Amino acid sequence: MDVFLWIALALLVLGVVGSVLPLLPGALLSVLGVVVYWVASGFSDPGPIAFVGLTLVGLVALVTDYAGGMVAARFGGASTRTSIIAGVVGFLLMFLIGPLGIFVGVAGTVFALEYFEHQDAEESGRRALVATVGVLATAAVQALLTFSMLVGFVLTVVV
Repeated sequence: MDVFLWIALALLVLGVVGSVLPLLPGALLSVLGVVVYWVASGFSDPGPIAFVGLTLVGLVALVTDYAGGMVAARFGGASTRTSIIAGVVGFLLMFLIGPLGIFVGVAGTVFALEYFEHQDAEESGRRALVATVGVLATAAVQALLTFSMLVGFVLTVVV
């Protein structure tokens, strides 16, 4: 097999792994794998339709990765300001305490800010729970999308 095929496959596999490990940019690695092979093949493999399709799936996964927690917090009833702050705090805490930081940051921030604003512990807790479940759901969606990119790439290039 071509060395660029192995590089592309490695990047796509790392993309799947990175979709569940917070410090690895899963979707970005998957898109990079497709692009590396496409450029190395002289822009011929995968074909243009497959290339665009795989790239679009990767971009959806990328948006899901970075906006999913904030969207989930907003869906759960948290204000836009709270959702944005929770996303930033979760992202920053990820670097301090690892993957747990995302959950602690999002849940804690949503609870604290919503409680401060409304003085309702039960409702604040519900909103924090919805935001935390949303973070887990976005990881699952991203894993599914990056895995589908890997399968699609293998089906269009290797098989």
